[in-house]
Amino acid sequence: MASHVRVSKKAALLALIAATGVSLAPIPAAADGRTAPQPALSTAGEQAVTAPGIPRLPGGLSALSWLVADAETGSVLAARSPHRKLAPASTLKTLFAVTVLPKFSAGAVRQVSSADLDGIGSGSSVVGIQQGRRYTVADLWRGVFLRSGNDAVHVLASMNGGWQTTAREMQQTARRLGAHDTTVKSPDGYDAPGQVSSAYDLTVFARAGLANDDFARYCATARATFPGAGGSTTIENTNRLLAGSHGMSRYPGIIGVKNGYTSKAGNTLIAAARRNGRTLLVTVLNPQSAVPNAVYKEAGALLDWGFGTAGSTQPVGTLHAVNAAYHGGPMRPVAAQATGAETRESSPWRPALVLGAGGAGLAVVALGALLARWRQPRPTGRRGDGG
Repeated sequence: MASHVRVSKKAALLALIAATGVSLAPIPAAADGRTAPQPALSTAGEQAVTAPGIPRLPGGLSALSWLVADAETGSVLAARSPHRKLAPASTLKTLFAVTVLPKFSAGAVRQVSSADLDGIGSGSSVVGIQQGRRYTVADLWRGVFLRSGNDAVHVLASMNGGWQTTAREMQQTARRLGAHDTTVKSPDGYDAPGQVSSAYDLTVFARAGLANDDFARYCATARATFPGAGGSTTIENTNRLLAGSHGMSRYPGIIGVKNGYTSKAGNTLIAAARRNGRTLLVTVLNPQSAVPNAVYKEAGALLDWGFGTAGSTQPVGTLHAVNAAYHGGPMRPVAAQATGAETRESSPWRPALVLGAGGAGLAVVALGALLARWRQPRPTGRRGDGG
């Protein structure tokens, strides 16, 4: 569990391995333990292997960019313009969480100052953080993941040393994960000049995040309580595939991750689901269809296609930088989440980062987790936009 006062033995071991210059095997691996060769992922056009017995891609996909990947092996099963640089909206909060979440314990308390809430962009989604009130870090992360609260992001960024410091750290994290399409200007995902990401990078961020129990638990929570003006109030996740709201049914096996919307980005979504022993990630950016809930419907169709391949399709590329390994059996946590309950056992993921091709920078991530043991929160003001 992420904390600024303790670090997992595994993170320490990874840092130690990196320090000695030992490189772990690239991923994904073949069944016999040898490295499986992966084709290069093209930057444009629709890519999927067509062969007898492999389902055809769903029709009606209008998104400017999308990607389907196996979360455990890192294999990219199909994609359209996966490296196209687009505004990410609040899906960029996945990178924010990967960067900041490990630094502070869930029970740490922050009394919110006016400086913490300075600079929230006009029209931002907020969870209702109030100046002068005390919130636990867990409260703030529920505000980020469920309500996409830019006010919660701003408070956490203040704890992390400020808005610009956080943006720089997010940029560094992206590069360490092998995500080279991303430029961070506003950590909450609010539209800002020059801020872009891609379906490929966002899938990498979500995959890395799911290797953290706390990230996986927050992003899988459909409903939770949050401190309100008159006491606790119930907040619902804005991810309609997870909450089963606004005309959408809860997707079978859904385990998160994050949705977003801005006028520049349009609708964006990273969705993860697990069925029949397989976990898939789908990222969909800016559908052009006028169909209601298009981003959710297209993501659901791509998940259906991926599960329908039953492992028969051949990959068209790989998320080479990080491997988030699943450990466990049936998706009991999904059943728990269907009730909207948030429990400590709600995460189906266990931390397991493996260095891969181009992933030597993950040694720095592991070392950073080790150093975070001694790092204290640094309350300070900062400026920035909301998202």
